[in-house]
Amino acid sequence: MLLAGWLFAIPVPLMLIFAPDWGWVVAANVLLGINQGVTWSTTVIMKIDLVGPAQRGLAMGLNEAAGYGALAATSLLAGYLAEQYGLRPAPFLLGLAYTALALLLSGVFVRETRPHAILDAGNLASGGAAVGHGMDADLTNRQVFTLTSFHEPALSSASLAGLVNNLNFGLSWGLFPLLFATADLSTSQIGLLFALYPGVWGIGQMFTGALSDRIGRKHLITAGMLAQAAALAVIALGHGFGAWAAGTVLLGAGTAMVYPTLLAAVGDVAHPSWRGRAVGVYRVWRDLGYAVGAIIGGIIADLMGMHAAPWMAAVLSAAAGLGVAVRMYETHPPHPQPDQAVDTSAILPRDHTNP
Repeated sequence: MLLAGWLFAIPVPLMLIFAPDWGWVVAANVLLGINQGVTWSTTVIMKIDLVGPAQRGLAMGLNEAAGYGALAATSLLAGYLAEQYGLRPAPFLLGLAYTALALLLSGVFVRETRPHAILDAGNLASGGAAVGHGMDADLTNRQVFTLTSFHEPALSSASLAGLVNNLNFGLSWGLFPLLFATADLSTSQIGLLFALYPGVWGIGQMFTGALSDRIGRKHLITAGMLAQAAALAVIALGHGFGAWAAGTVLLGAGTAMVYPTLLAAVGDVAHPSWRGRAVGVYRVWRDLGYAVGAIIGGIIADLMGMHAAPWMAAVLSAAAGLGVAVRMYETHPPHPQPDQAVDTSAILPRDHTNP
C-alpha cells in the first residue's frame, strides 16, 4: 500500500510543470490527495504495528511532527525557489525528488509490519488483552465504520474531536489571513501570525504524544479541545497583533495536545485485525474537517462578519472537548485492566458490554 500510494505521486509534479490549463492542476490535486491519503494512513498504521501500546503516543507525535515540519520547511524552500527561478518548474522539482526518495525508502528499507499486528492479535487471543481491545476480531467493513463513527464511545468521540480539530485548521487557512488583514498589520506580521499556529503545533507534538503515554489519552484530548476553544475566543475578541499572536500560539498548543493523542487512542481501542480500517475511518472524519471548516467558516463570515466564524469554532471545540470528557473512557491507563473491551453489542449479536 505504501508503494502504491507513492506511485500515484509520480505524475503530480510533471502535470503541474507542464499543465496547459486549470484542468490539469485539478487532476494533479486529485492524484496528490490519493497519494496523501494512502501513504500517510499507511505510515500511521505501520508505526502502530511496530511500537506497541507503551510508546504509541510517542510514535504518533514523531510521525505528525515530521509531516508538518516537512510541510513548513518545503513551503519555505519552494517559496525561495519560486522567487529565484520562477513558479515553474523549479519548485515542483522538489516533488520529483521527494517521490524518488520515498519510493527508494519504501521499496528498499521499509519492512512489512503486518506480522506484528498478527502477533498482537495472537497475544490478545491467548488472554493478553489490553484496555480497549475488542473481543470481536472478525468485523465487516460496515461494522468497523459503525463502531468508529457512532457506537463505540472512545472511537466515535475521537472521530468527532478530530473533525472539529481539523475544522479549526481549515478555518485558519481560509479566514485567519483575511481577519488579520482587517487590522493595520504589515504583510510580514500577518505571515508570522499565520505561521505561529502550525509551528507550535508541529513542534509540540514531539512532546505531547509521549506525554499521553505517561498520563493517558482522555484528559489530554479534553484539555486540548478546551484550549482550542479558549484560543479561538481570544482570536475572536482580538483586534491587534498581540492578542492574535497569543491566540494562535494557544491554538497551536491545544492542537498539539490533541492531534497525535487521538491517533494513539484509536490504536489503543481497535483490535489489531481491524485497526487499519478503524484508523482509515477516523481519518475520513478528521480530514473532512478541513473542508467543513473552510466552507462553514466562509458562510458564517459572509453572513455575520469575520469575528463570528472563530466564535462558531470556539463553541464547537468546547462541545467536542466536553463530549470527550463525558463519553470517552481512558484508553491508556497507567495500570491496564485486562477485562475492558470494545462494546460491540450495538452492532453484533453478542452479550458483552463495555465496563
